[in-house]
Amino acid sequence: MKPKVAFFDFASCEGCQLAVLNCEDVLLDILGLVDIVEFREAMSETAPRFDVAFIEGSINREQDAERLRDIRARSTYLVAMGACACIGNVQARSNFIAPAENFQRVYGVEDRNRVQTDPEFWPLWAHTRVRAVHEIVPVDFELRGCPLVPEEFVHLVKSLVTGAIPRFSTQAVCVECKMLENECVYDQGETCMGQITRGGCKAICITNGYRCDGCRGVLPHANLTAHHGLLKSKGLSEPQITNRYRLFCSAESLGRVGRTGHDK
Repeated sequence: MKPKVAFFDFASCEGCQLAVLNCEDVLLDILGLVDIVEFREAMSETAPRFDVAFIEGSINREQDAERLRDIRARSTYLVAMGACACIGNVQARSNFIAPAENFQRVYGVEDRNRVQTDPEFWPLWAHTRVRAVHEIVPVDFELRGCPLVPEEFVHLVKSLVTGAIPRFSTQAVCVECKMLENECVYDQGETCMGQITRGGCKAICITNGYRCDGCRGVLPHANLTAHHGLLKSKGLSEPQITNRYRLFCSAESLGRVGRTGHDK
């Protein structure tokens, strides 16, 4: 019997699921190894249990957390897929703004007052804050990036099917960038998060003329003090540094550092 694989989406653009569908050259091979029983982007079939559950998106409401706990209870392996699921992604920036103020900025005062006084909206209003999947349930594997790297997805699926332990890069993006002989963005007058960001993306953004903004999250034991000093030496103000750290990593300790002083 082939393993049952399911994909679930929460707060996200669903770009990671589209990245999976774009694995056209190997997707048919994967379908020969597993049974996909839940995939809203492609099908609506459901199953009571899953051998592997892929979770895309951050967790924004308590009803999302309850749904995630139910999926975890019915899954052998649970995989956080993409930056939203792994580190909260850009939507976690809202954690630093009071919910009422945040809602007002987007919809205005009138709608803010309405959702706070109309009982119909109370369940929605009573949400917690934006959280990564691992803050709610145990996660067995992570596929990082915005979006995920297709090669890492294929590697993980093949490893789980064959009973092998999946291996992912433990290097910084900066190391991969140097191996590709890219010109350092600092030499171009730009700044970069590549020194402290988990690798595995083959420095795709820098290779294509941009910089690393850290969508794969922070490396364990990264020298954050040195990196903060580097950004400061290149002329970034404290608020600018905090914004760089919080762009993707608001749900990580790096993004939260501003609460203790760096953005004061």
